[in-house]
Amino acid sequence: MTPPLGRTWGRRGHTPVVRVRGRSRRRTSVAALCCYKPGEKSRLIHRPRTHLLLKGARKSFSWKDYRDLLVRAHIQLGGPIVVVWDNLNTHLAAGLKRYEAEHDWLTTVRLPSYAPDLNPVEAVWSLVRRTMANTAFDTPDDLDCKLRHELRRIQLRPRLIDGCLTATGLTINPPTPR
Repeated sequence: MTPPLGRTWGRRGHTPVVRVRGRSRRRTSVAALCCYKPGEKSRLIHRPRTHLLLKGARKSFSWKDYRDLLVRAHIQLGGPIVVVWDNLNTHLAAGLKRYEAEHDWLTTVRLPSYAPDLNPVEAVWSLVRRTMANTAFDTPDDLDCKLRHELRRIQLRPRLIDGCLTATGLTINPPTPR
């Protein structure tokens, strides 16, 4: 629940201060897919997940959570998917690689190491962080609500999602018919 820092204005000599309470026993993770198809509106598919910070409990998404996100995206998009993964260790898990190999509707491409500037989802996180800067949440539920609201706001503006792709400098070239 520690808020990201951002710049703001204040009266001269009066530095604005946001007070934050102690840490929470919960952690929120979010996975997202920016979906692009030539001739159609861009889409953002996301799945938030709350983790309880207990001893030995997982603090992030597992490969099964990513698999479930891919299945939901396949159902929502209604066709084959090409996923561009960064090199997060969970994306490289043996179970996820096995799942990718077993399903012909799923094609994966790996980004080079240390290349967040090529990942459109990083720009989505930048948009979300920018709106949440300097905000102190009373409860973890307030944080979850604001996070869902901001992701929904981005979902409803396909041009923002297009801008995330444009920021990478990458383009989508549809296959040419033979």
